[in-house]
Amino acid sequence: MSTFEGTVEHYRKYRPGIPDDVATILSAAAPSRRPRRLLDVGTGTGLVAEALIGDFDDIIAADTDAEMLAAAEAALRPELPATSTLLLSHASAEEFEPPAGWQPDLVTICRAFHWLDQETVLQRLDQYVAPDGSVAIFGDNSFWTVVSDWKTAIRSLIQQYLGEQRRAGAGVFQHHNRPYSEILQESPFSVVEEHRVPVHRVWSTESILGYLYSTSFAAPHLFGERLTDFEREAADTLARFSDNDTFDEHNEFLIRIGRRP
Repeated sequence: MSTFEGTVEHYRKYRPGIPDDVATILSAAAPSRRPRRLLDVGTGTGLVAEALIGDFDDIIAADTDAEMLAAAEAALRPELPATSTLLLSHASAEEFEPPAGWQPDLVTICRAFHWLDQETVLQRLDQYVAPDGSVAIFGDNSFWTVVSDWKTAIRSLIQQYLGEQRRAGAGVFQHHNRPYSEILQESPFSVVEEHRVPVHRVWSTESILGYLYSTSFAAPHLFGERLTDFEREAADTLARFSDNDTFDEHNEFLIRIGRRP
């Protein structure tokens, strides 16, 4: 079973996309030439490729989840410029092989690096990323880790239903303590720059539940027959923090861009 089994519908609808300011930083990290090539690793439903689709001529989006890739295909194909190409690859980052001679100018890994064999992936990327290309590892904070009063209450409720430890599908999430910049600095892409982009969002009860159901730690199937009970308790919990069903979130994207010396 995929770690994100049963989440694709919610993922596409409720996962926040990539802000324009983040897309601008990512695009600027790639050399300016034609054709310009993007490899999006762990693409999910294609949110990163969607944000950058007009800036690259050739895009390959890779993921291990066939349902996610189908959703990415459906979203991206109609938006693809006539002069661009798009390939959806059903492969892990550790096993992905680009077409012969194909060298990405930018590799993006968004909200996915913690799932990977990080050293192995970075060594493999070194075999085919363009000599002056770059690797961008980035993401914002999930509801599990960002602290606010209403998020803390919702996380506690999830723990009441699913246990104290953060779930990862059928397993338990393995936290990585080392900063990604350090990991990049020990890789072939050792020249690292960081960017922080603040994000303000406003959520509703519906979108909060939809987001939670897009995650590996609160996927609908994990609740089993108690899903309806969880939804009811979550709505009651959130109502304590807002009388108009609006919930502010202050988050940020942390972007690490690695290049070879």
